[in-house]
Amino acid sequence: MSAIYYHKFEVRWSDIDANRHLANSSYLEYCSQTRMAFLRKQKIGLKELHRWGIGPVILHERFSFFKEIYDTQEVIVSLSLNGFAEDGSIYQFGHKFYLPDGTHCATAEATGVWIDTMLRKATSPPEDILQSLLPYKGEQHKILSKEDIKSLPFRPENIDPKVFS
Repeated sequence: MSAIYYHKFEVRWSDIDANRHLANSSYLEYCSQTRMAFLRKQKIGLKELHRWGIGPVILHERFSFFKEIYDTQEVIVSLSLNGFAEDGSIYQFGHKFYLPDGTHCATAEATGVWIDTMLRKATSPPEDILQSLLPYKGEQHKILSKEDIKSLPFRPENIDPKVFS
């Protein structure tokens, strides 16, 4: 059985949109905060990342929504490791949003890489990071490769800047 990390939030007024439910941008922020809280728990905080000269970068994130979340509700966001490159350079985290009664409200998936913060290029993380992530492999865990990054659904499409005039 794989370990799952859970992080609790109380929905704040500033997290709500004009439809009076949790805003799309708040889902992104909750996932990001859950990942960083998880890393800090693994002793991989900003101080350690700076010392190692690396940082996590999300390249692609997607969501599915099932049930609205409202102001002042408590929300629990889970984290599991859905995928990992053999050298650890690529990762994919899975998140699920739950109410305290276990109601599943949303699912998110975030794919990213570790970068060397000086060279600004993808790199493999230190062994400490790899070892701390392994217990959180999700049930559907897969080995990732550069092909998975190349197959993400969007590619850059530069245009002539004259169209902005």
